[in-house]
Amino acid sequence: MMRVRFAPVMGLVGLLVWIAGCAALPGAHADDALDVLQARIIRVSEGVTPAVVHVEAVVRQNNRRNVVTGSGFMIKSEGIALTNHHVVERAEKVTVRIQGRAGRYTSEILGTDKQTDLAVLRVHPRQDGESFPVTKLGDSDALQVGEWVIAIGNPYGLDGTVSLGIVSAKGRDLESEHLLNDFIQTDAMIDRGSSGGPLVNLAGEVIGINSRGQGRGIGFTIPINTAKRVADDLLGEGGIARGYLGIVIQPLDRELATYWEIPKVHGVVINGVVENSPAQRADFQIGDIVMRFDGERVAAEKEEDLGAFQRRVATSPVGQTVEIEVFRKGSTEVLTAELGDQPKVVPGEEETPYGFTVQEVTVGLYRLHRLKTREGVLVSFVERGSEGAEAGLAVGDLIQSVSDRTVLDLETFREAMAATDGTEPFLLQAARGPNTRFMLIVPRGKEGTPPPRGNGPADTDTD
Repeated sequence: MMRVRFAPVMGLVGLLVWIAGCAALPGAHADDALDVLQARIIRVSEGVTPAVVHVEAVVRQNNRRNVVTGSGFMIKSEGIALTNHHVVERAEKVTVRIQGRAGRYTSEILGTDKQTDLAVLRVHPRQDGESFPVTKLGDSDALQVGEWVIAIGNPYGLDGTVSLGIVSAKGRDLESEHLLNDFIQTDAMIDRGSSGGPLVNLAGEVIGINSRGQGRGIGFTIPINTAKRVADDLLGEGGIARGYLGIVIQPLDRELATYWEIPKVHGVVINGVVENSPAQRADFQIGDIVMRFDGERVAAEKEEDLGAFQRRVATSPVGQTVEIEVFRKGSTEVLTAELGDQPKVVPGEEETPYGFTVQEVTVGLYRLHRLKTREGVLVSFVERGSEGAEAGLAVGDLIQSVSDRTVLDLETFREAMAATDGTEPFLLQAARGPNTRFMLIVPRGKEGTPPPRGNGPADTDTD
C-alpha cells in the first residue's frame, strides 16, 4: 500500500501559496489546482515505487553480526541497483525485497564508495528472462531551490512510503570525515530505513539518492549526477581514481586574515603537508595560503566551505600537472604539482579467532595515531575477556611481527596468522607509542582452533 506524507511547515506553506496563486487565475479554483497537484504526485509515485527496493544487509562489526535495513532503486532492468555505502558497509550478505514480488532476492555488492556514500548492487533474477522495473534518472544540476520533490523509501520497514517536500538548499557540505559530497537539502521526510531511496521531481525523474536525515524536516540527498559518475566508475574496469595533492587545510576566516594583516587575501590555509606526497615534491609549506587551483579561485571562511576545494582536487585527473597560486610571506607564488592517485581511504580489516581485529595502516590512520611507520597492522578492536585481551593487547597497538614472522601489511599479517596452528601459544610484537611490547596469545583448549566468535543472535538496525 502506498503511503503519502506531507513534509512539515515549509512544505505546507509553499503548497498553500501555490494553490492560492493557481486559484487567482481567471476561471480557476483552488480545488482544481489541488487536484492537479495530487494527481501528479500519485502518478509519479505509482511510476517510481515499483523500482524501489528494500535492502537488508547482514553486517559484520568486530565480533557481532547485525541486520541493517535501508532502501535502493533499480537503474538497469537486468538488476543493477543503487543504494548507500553505509547501508551495506562490511556486509557479508545482502538481500532485497521488491514491492509486488514475493520473497527475497539474493544480491551482490559490485562496488562501494565511502566518500560519496554510494554503492552499486546486482540483484540476481530468480528465473531466466526475469527483468526489473527501472527509474528514469534526471539532471540534478538543473534542480532549483524551492522545487517540489518526492522521497520514496522504506522508513522503519514500511515499504513504499512516499513523502512530499521541497528542495530547501543545494551544495550543502557536511562536516563529516572523508565525505566529498555537495548534498541537496530537502524537507521531504528521510527517516531511518529511507537511506538509499530515490528523491524524485514532479516529472518522475530521480534527481538524488537519499543519504541521511538530521531532525524533522532536514534531510540530505546525494545529487544524481554525482551518482551517475561514481556508478560508471564502479562498474568500469578501472574503478575510481581521484586526484591527490597531499595537504591538510583549514579555512582562512576574516579574523585570521586580519590578524595576519592580509585582509584582501582569500583561500585555504595549509596546516600540514603529507610526507612523499605531490605537495611535498612541489615545495608546499605549512602556512601557505592556496588562492587559486588550476586557474580557479579558492576561498573558504568556514569549515563547511572546504569541501568545494577538496572536490575540485579529487575530481581532477590523476597525473595532471596543475598550477597552484599560493600566498607566502607577503607575496604570491605559483607552484606546479603533478597530482597523484588518492591513497586508500577505507582500510581493509581482518578479524581473528582470538578476539581482536586489525586494520591496514592507511595514510589517514598513520597521521591520526601519529605513528612512526606504516609497516604493520593496527589493532582496532579487542573483545573483553578474549585471548587478545588476556595477552594485554590494546586498541592502537601496531603489530609488527607474529611468531618471529615480520608483519609489513595486512596480507603479511594474514600469512603469519595462517602459519599458527591454533593450538599452541604464539608471540605478538607490537609498538605502543615509543615502546615495544611482547604479548603471548594462548589459545583456549588443546583440541584444535577456538570456537568462532560472534555467532549469537543478530541485532537489527535501520539506516
